[in-house]
Amino acid sequence: MIVHNFDPVLIDLGFLQIRWYSIAYILGILIGWIYAIKIIRNTTKNQYNFTQISELDFNDLIIYLVIGIILGGRLGYVLFYNLDYFSQNFLEIFKIWHGGMSFHGGLLGVIISIIIFSKKNKINFFKIADIVSCVSPIGIFFGRIANFINGELYGKISTVPWSMIFPGAGDLSRHPSQVYEAILEGIILFMIVNYFALKKQLLFKTGYISSLFLVSYSLLRLFGETFREPDAHLGFLFNYFSLGTLLSLVTLIVGLIIFLLIKKNEQNN
Repeated sequence: MIVHNFDPVLIDLGFLQIRWYSIAYILGILIGWIYAIKIIRNTTKNQYNFTQISELDFNDLIIYLVIGIILGGRLGYVLFYNLDYFSQNFLEIFKIWHGGMSFHGGLLGVIISIIIFSKKNKINFFKIADIVSCVSPIGIFFGRIANFINGELYGKISTVPWSMIFPGAGDLSRHPSQVYEAILEGIILFMIVNYFALKKQLLFKTGYISSLFLVSYSLLRLFGETFREPDAHLGFLFNYFSLGTLLSLVTLIVGLIIFLLIKKNEQNN
């Protein structure tokens, strides 16, 4: 049994605090950006599936993605997870350094930002979304590590040797579900998506990687949710499902629909 005693504040200058949560998001975006440029360079050189996207295009896209991640992630958390609280404490909405970002809200924000960018620049939506799908697990990984350092989104009560006592979660040890999700939604998801995108690229046409990302993320998240304690103020919906489970079922269905539509379009052509 381990006691969680990580300080969420990296540097405290009194008038200014630098938190691990903020650093995690910055690292996720920067490393993802660098990796996306590497993909574009390699795939352009070998004339693979992403050749419509230039480095300059992706550099211009970054600001759209950052806005989509932050606004979508925060508003998704406010609307999906704690609308009652934030409607009574409006200014708390802006304190994102305290934690409280929704993956599914961030996903929706990213999708909207890609739609706007692709229409403005006359680029196929899925050409962009496929690259973003390859790099997104990097940001998810750092986000989950930040959740762990913050001591939030902890797991269910457990007696496994690596279980932890989290601050604000009572005296019983719990699964470090944030670490599980970092491995599942970060490392394993990265390996799956990038293997099929870059190693098996000839088997997949535009849009398949986005579909694969949604389906794979959803399945891995559904598995991870079995170890995670639901939000105290929400509990289980319908006495069984956490909100994260229900939202992941939606993204799973959307991913499958995208796959079937692309497959149908191929057959018609």
